[in-house]
Amino acid sequence: MNRTRTPLADRLRLVPPDGGRHPGRPPALVLVAHGSRDPRALRTVRALLERVRELRPALPVHLGHIELNAPLLPDTLAALGDTPSVLVPLLLSRGYHVKHDIPETAAAAPGHARVAAPLGPDPLLVDTLYDRLVEAGWDPAATDRRTDAVVLASAGSRDPDSAADTRRTARLLAARLGVPVVPAYASAATPTVDTAVRALAARGRHRVAVASYFTAPGRFATECAAKAPWLTSAPLGAHPSMARLIADRYDQALSARTDTAA
Repeated sequence: MNRTRTPLADRLRLVPPDGGRHPGRPPALVLVAHGSRDPRALRTVRALLERVRELRPALPVHLGHIELNAPLLPDTLAALGDTPSVLVPLLLSRGYHVKHDIPETAAAAPGHARVAAPLGPDPLLVDTLYDRLVEAGWDPAATDRRTDAVVLASAGSRDPDSAADTRRTARLLAARLGVPVVPAYASAATPTVDTAVRALAARGRHRVAVASYFTAPGRFATECAAKAPWLTSAPLGAHPSMARLIADRYDQALSARTDTAA
C-alpha cells in the first residue's frame, strides 16, 4: 500500500493551488495609470513599463488606464482572460481610485485580480524626487538651511488618507534634504503652490524649489511648475527607482496573499 500511495502523493504535490490552469506562470503585473490628454504622459508611462520589463524579464507586464487613454483597465483584464494578475496603481497615495475604482474593476475581471498598494509613501519615491531636484539644479553642497525650502507639488484629493500619505512623503524628503518641505496641491486640497510659496517667504525662505510629485507630465504638473519662484524638478517619470518600486508593490501583494492563505 505504501508503494501505491507514495507516487500518487507525489503527483498531487505537483498540482498548483489554482488547479493547474497556469502551471509555472507568475501572475501578470498590470500597471494601472490614470490616463491623460497630454501625449507626454502616455510616452512616459510606456517608458516606465519597459523599465519594469527590463527589471523582471520573466514577468508578463501589461498596461491599463483608468480613463482617457487606451488600453483601458477593463479591456486589459478582459484580454488576460482567466490569467491571474496583480494590479499596481501608478498612483502616489490612497484616494478614490485606489479605494474604489480599481478594486471594483478588479472584482469584475474574468481572472483573479489582486490590487497592490499605491506607490506612496516610500523611500524609493524620495530617491526619485531627490534625483529630479538635483537634475533641475538643486546643489546639496550649496544648500542654505536658513533660506532654502521645497514645495512638494501634488495633484490633490479630498480623501484625508491621500493628504496624510503626501505629508509623509514630504517629511521623508525634508529629512533627506535638510530643509523644510511643504506639501501643496493643484486641486481638491489646500494649500496651493502659490499659498505655500508665500507662506515660506514669510518665514524667510526665499529660495524655494518646486518638486513635481507627479508620475508623468500633464496639465497639473505644468501649472505647478509655472508657479515655481526658483527651480522646479521634472515629474518622477521612468526613473529606475520607480521601476523597482512597482516591482516591490507586486511582490508585496503576492506575499500578502500567501500570508493570508497560510
